[in-house]
Amino acid sequence: MDISLTQRLSFKQAGLTVLVAFILGTALSLIQVGIDYASEDASINREIGALMEISHNPAARIAYNIDAELAQELVLGLLRSPAVTRAQIIDNDGMPLASVARPPSTSGYRVFSDFLFGEKRQFETPLFVSHAPEEALGALRLEVDTFAFGNRFLRRAVLTLLSGFVRSLLLSLILLVLFYFMLTKPLTELIRALSERDLHSPDRKRLPCPHGHERDEIGILVDVTNQQLSSIASEIEQRREAESRLTQYLGELENIVSARTTELKATNARLLESNRELEQARRNAMDTAQARSAFLANMSHEIRTPLNGLLGMLSLSLDGPLSKEQRQQLSIAHDSGKVLVELLNDILDLSKFEAGQLQLESIPFDLGALVEDTASLLSQNAAPGTELTCMIDPQLPAQVLGDPTRVRQIVSNLLANALKFTRFGRVDIRASASPNGVSILVRDTGIGIAKEAQARIFQPFAQAGLGITRQFGGTGLGLALARRLSQAMHGQLSLTSEEGLGSQFSVELPLPSHCPPAPLPHLSGRVVALSSVNSGLSELLGSLLPLWGLDYQRLDTDASLREVAADLLISDCPECLAGLRPHCSAPILLVTAYGSFLPEEQARALAPLEQIARPLSRQALLHALRQGLQEPMEAVIASAEAQPHSGRQARVLLVEDNPVNQLVAKGMLIKLGCEVLLANHGGDALRLLEQEPVDLVLMDCNMPVMDGYEASRRIRQSRNNAALPIIALTANALPDERDRCRAAGMNDYLAKPFRREELAALLDQWLPAGVTP
Repeated sequence: MDISLTQRLSFKQAGLTVLVAFILGTALSLIQVGIDYASEDASINREIGALMEISHNPAARIAYNIDAELAQELVLGLLRSPAVTRAQIIDNDGMPLASVARPPSTSGYRVFSDFLFGEKRQFETPLFVSHAPEEALGALRLEVDTFAFGNRFLRRAVLTLLSGFVRSLLLSLILLVLFYFMLTKPLTELIRALSERDLHSPDRKRLPCPHGHERDEIGILVDVTNQQLSSIASEIEQRREAESRLTQYLGELENIVSARTTELKATNARLLESNRELEQARRNAMDTAQARSAFLANMSHEIRTPLNGLLGMLSLSLDGPLSKEQRQQLSIAHDSGKVLVELLNDILDLSKFEAGQLQLESIPFDLGALVEDTASLLSQNAAPGTELTCMIDPQLPAQVLGDPTRVRQIVSNLLANALKFTRFGRVDIRASASPNGVSILVRDTGIGIAKEAQARIFQPFAQAGLGITRQFGGTGLGLALARRLSQAMHGQLSLTSEEGLGSQFSVELPLPSHCPPAPLPHLSGRVVALSSVNSGLSELLGSLLPLWGLDYQRLDTDASLREVAADLLISDCPECLAGLRPHCSAPILLVTAYGSFLPEEQARALAPLEQIARPLSRQALLHALRQGLQEPMEAVIASAEAQPHSGRQARVLLVEDNPVNQLVAKGMLIKLGCEVLLANHGGDALRLLEQEPVDLVLMDCNMPVMDGYEASRRIRQSRNNAALPIIALTANALPDERDRCRAAGMNDYLAKPFRREELAALLDQWLPAGVTP
């Protein structure tokens, strides 16, 4: 292998060595030249100084004797010096006794000499005789051309630099030859031997080591190369064996791939057939889902229609004169019907979730009032030994944005679950503001839930165990529906429970504030509570009354009231009030369980007395406080069955084909103070509207001859009744029913079975202001 001279290591190493030597020699030569320059520069002054010292005495005597001829001879003698270009002897008056000059030398190198030493130099020495040194006789002046000295210095400097360059050149040639034989030639031989070796064929022959290099770096390189070549040869042999085996495996693999390809083709054909079957199954499933939706709609209508009649008739019967036993039997039947309605609603709501048909509203509503109303409605389910307490945070917004119906379902299911499994102790429901919206907490002291069952209870139709189902009943839908509704609102339902110690369900809902918290009322007076420290009533009064400006004090149930001054006494312990009147004349507010009011004789003995059922709502408590603190109360016997009478004077057209539902709706409307006109189908309704003026229409949707949808559309087409309020009465509770009713021109929607309170709320909303006082 041929390598150019400039690429050889010997040339590179010699070049680097010579470069370093050249730089070092040049630096040394420059130092030597500098020293020579300093010496030459000093020699100029020294030689001229010596010349002037030799000429001083003769020049002094000439000046003393004023001998012009000798003075001329002396200056001519000084001019013979190669460096002197002008010589003068001057007397004391500055007049020259003798003066000679000649032109300076010319040369091409003079510019370098003048740069280093200057063009010329002036020298002057005063003249005096030795026996009278203080007497000045004149001066001797010389003008020196420095080129005579500079030319000599330049020649020496050039000689010095040339000799250094020649030495460096000789050194480089010597080193180049040495490095070639010591380094380049052995490496070139090693490279040639490597290039002649075929690395593709295993060859274990060792490379020869150049003579004289067995123990230096080249020898070590040869040994390492031989080891690597041996390893490469071994690896080539192993790879050839592996390639041979791989070739064999490839042949076998080709056979396997061929067999698998045939199998995959058959599998692909089966998959295509399965896909066709799956597509057909999907179509069948869609048809089944549509059929199920239609079935649910039909079953909802068919079940809700008789339920509406059943609950309506029971409600109307409960308003009439009944014996105690009859009223109890009818109340049980009415409550059982409401449980059946709730079960039907839960099943339909779960069906909406599975079908993806659940729609949420976003309207302002009062969450605190909703929680209190729901707790009041469910208080009748509380066991005799269970205290139900509703606590609303004063910082809770007056109104939030959300779906009040779905929030009520969550609260109702959680509270009903807590009341069902709590036989003694407390059930508390709390509503408060949270950083992300609102928080609703339901805590009970019931049987609790085992850890292994806590995840299972949120599954539909599942409870903590079979013993729970046998002992307490239920379908296991409430908690599942509450969790799904919470997730649909982008909230979270969490559970903390310990078996035997109770449970706590916490719901976080991102409901934005619509109105700020309501201003707190301001009352004055002293209120004393006679209640246990662990009771919900004590906690409720202790959190609200001080904020309302009242002086509040709690006493234990066994405390004496002989020396206690109070403007109002509140208690939840009827037994503690026996024999109270001789010692305390303050009005009494007695908080009792649902339906547990004092007998008339006992209530009369404690007058002035007002009884109120728990859970206490804020408005009910505020109203009772204002009455008790501002004016003395008469003895009032509260009755849970008392209903306010309405003063409505409205004409309502009821369009209903079912005779039982006609009787139910007509009875409710009459009790609400309305005049009722009946129509059996949409055609009758249109004829009656042409003959009689009405204020509102209650329209059933599914009727013979003409259904409610068509009748509503025709009413809207009429110029006289375009703004007439139309309320849909339907037993179809599926989500698309409300949209269908509104599309037909109806103003609102009331699902069967409905309660009198729901009907009254709709009448208050849609009847013209002139017909409701």
